[in-house]
Amino acid sequence: MPIAIRDDVVYIMLKKIQDGDRAPGPDPISFSASDFTGIALSPADFLGHLDYLNQKAYINAEFSGNAYGNQDDVPNVINSKEVDFRIANTYGAPDGPLPHLITFKKAELTEKGHKMLEDMEKNPPESMKQGSTVPIATKDTPFLEKVMVKGELSDLYDARDITEVVFRTMRDMMPNETVDRVAGELQKEMEPTTEKALQNEIEDLWQDTNPVVRFISRVRQPLKIKDDTFLFRIKQEAGLQNTVDPEIAVKAVFSATKDELSDDRIQEIRSFLPGTIQRLWQEA
Repeated sequence: MPIAIRDDVVYIMLKKIQDGDRAPGPDPISFSASDFTGIALSPADFLGHLDYLNQKAYINAEFSGNAYGNQDDVPNVINSKEVDFRIANTYGAPDGPLPHLITFKKAELTEKGHKMLEDMEKNPPESMKQGSTVPIATKDTPFLEKVMVKGELSDLYDARDITEVVFRTMRDMMPNETVDRVAGELQKEMEPTTEKALQNEIEDLWQDTNPVVRFISRVRQPLKIKDDTFLFRIKQEAGLQNTVDPEIAVKAVFSATKDELSDDRIQEIRSFLPGTIQRLWQEA
């Protein structure tokens, strides 16, 4: 059965693919439920919209599996060495958002896609004008709001606390020279607000608001932190609610942080992260 193509879903997808285009060639990207907050979107609808954009040449993409997400048509086994662009199993089905991984050999906006997105930004879909219905985290969104929306968190205070613990764990793996270079690019307010507790700069969270922890970080040697230890620290030290997925929370912080950094800093940070955490950094 043909699906109804929604302008707001098309806008979100085009915007996400454009924002993920950080370097020449294909870039890793993942969609999550938070990208479509307020929209009732089934896995078949989700994949059908991607198929529509590809068939109509708004995006240039090659992906495996059936566009409408039938279990039998989507491969169970993926050779990760051959994957350039991936939509991870983070959206839609009861046992995970997609039945299986949908892999892309390449994906980017075409000239036609760029033009459509430009037109839509000038005249957004009606549902996007209603404010709270579909919150979209873009590069222009304040830092903590971005973390809150993408991390599926309940408030800005949770976003601040989780960000500080993620930063602390990242910082523990880096020499002071790297920490200082990153800090130099994070000198921007984290949230425009009259609430004093949220008025710090992003750099303050990166360096740590706890003076004792900040001092210890400066004097101790970089640590080797494994993937499971990294995620365990985030879950325990940030006091994550049971409903919050640590990987989603970490990716939310990573995504908001990468929007503030130069390509040199992005690659420098990547070099210090372990396997799974490095993948989350790449996909964010």
